[in-house]
Amino acid sequence: MQKSSLIIVYHRQPYEEVIEDGKVHYRENKSPNGIVPTLKGFFGRVDKGSGAWVAWKQVASRQQAKFERVIRIEDSYGTYSVSRLPLTPEQVRSFYHVTSKEALWPILHSFPWLFRYDDVDWKTFREVNALFAEAAAAQAEEGALVWVHDYNLWLVPKYLRQLRPDLRIAFFHHTPFPAPDVFNILPWREEITDSLLDCDLVGFHIPRYARNFADVARVLRGAEVSAQTQVEAGMSPVGLALSEPVTPTRLRHNGRDVAIDAFPVGANPPVIAELLEQEPSRKLQASLMEELGDQRLLIAVGRTDYTKGMRETLLAFERLLERRSELHGRIKLMVTSVRAASSMRVYRDMQREVEALVGRINGRFSTLRWTPILLFTNSVPFDRLIAYYRMADICVTVPLRDGLNLVAKEYVAAKKGMPGTLVLSEFAGCAVELPQAVLTNPYSARAMDAALDQALDMTEEEARARISAMYETVRHYDVARWAEHTFERFGEIGGGRGKALPSAAA
Repeated sequence: MQKSSLIIVYHRQPYEEVIEDGKVHYRENKSPNGIVPTLKGFFGRVDKGSGAWVAWKQVASRQQAKFERVIRIEDSYGTYSVSRLPLTPEQVRSFYHVTSKEALWPILHSFPWLFRYDDVDWKTFREVNALFAEAAAAQAEEGALVWVHDYNLWLVPKYLRQLRPDLRIAFFHHTPFPAPDVFNILPWREEITDSLLDCDLVGFHIPRYARNFADVARVLRGAEVSAQTQVEAGMSPVGLALSEPVTPTRLRHNGRDVAIDAFPVGANPPVIAELLEQEPSRKLQASLMEELGDQRLLIAVGRTDYTKGMRETLLAFERLLERRSELHGRIKLMVTSVRAASSMRVYRDMQREVEALVGRINGRFSTLRWTPILLFTNSVPFDRLIAYYRMADICVTVPLRDGLNLVAKEYVAAKKGMPGTLVLSEFAGCAVELPQAVLTNPYSARAMDAALDQALDMTEEEARARISAMYETVRHYDVARWAEHTFERFGEIGGGRGKALPSAAA
């Protein structure tokens, strides 16, 4: 097996599996959008064939003996290895649906009353994380960089450090990271923190989450913040819910330095612009314009998850129709609430509530000529979604808590050169980058009502000025800049004895 200089460890496989004529085909993801294509782009920065990916796949126990664990993939991102961990349905349920989603997810998003401990099998969580670490260690050449992603793989650094002390280990959190008083609800808090302190680099989207992690490491394990810096101007507006003017950049713990980074993943404005110019998109935009007529289009996009604020959006829209009858027949709300983890009760209940609210609102206010809400419960292809963004007058993105939220950035990118208004939760990570949005507190009905009124009553001149300012930020902090920044940080960490990764300029 060819060894790799860069190993990405993420729970999802980096392709789409398609069965045709009884054979399995591995096809590149249809959408250029999303974290998987973004991460695969890093393989272009290492020697050809020197990248590797570790993911899991559900495989029944009786099929595991014949399962091909390591495969080679060749696509537009290059040639790379994929180590697939065959997890049984029981392991998947325990590791992912119960421990990750019912215990860890509520705490990360500061919903401690939804924390479920009784069904957690921490032993299985450890075992699965150890399997990821073993697969990464087997793929890695000496001194390689292993880049681990997200909270359900929190313990991978611990096992990797034990197996391969020579490796450089980086970790990136795509979720929020809570303050110590919330994080410390977790019974496994010391074990998780110790594992993260075994990394050479721990990354977050925004400075507030980096600060929260540093505080957890300090109060739980006695780590010292040995370096910190002023947050750069694009991410340090004063007075926002997630403002953090100074961010830690290094911790010292047990004689080791742990680098801390805060830099947000960006959208891809060039790809979005290219999609909007293609003929199918132009036709869809023209069709939408004709269908809408003089109606104003609001759009709200998200997964079915209690953190995403979809309930709050629908209730605010219902109140809007109650108090402003002059808007009846003149506005439409397009909602995508994509079903997530249907086997989990909390998500089934949320989906039912969303569908019931849409039904209630449409039942109350619809006429023969007008239905106020259009609901999609299946995933909308990215090229179509971008066309909807382009035509939407207002995007309502109001998560109760979010690590970043790319929907907001993609809406801004799609509106280049056109007026549009973004209603954005103060508790979305990207709010610190986009203060020109109409910021709102989704926990407050009064604040939500005021935000929708402000967005609807805003002059075209003001809307154009706000979206233009946000576009410059989204263009500057795009996905390419995130990649450049990340590779710069990779070059600064650890003391691996293997071949160095290329610099950001390579």
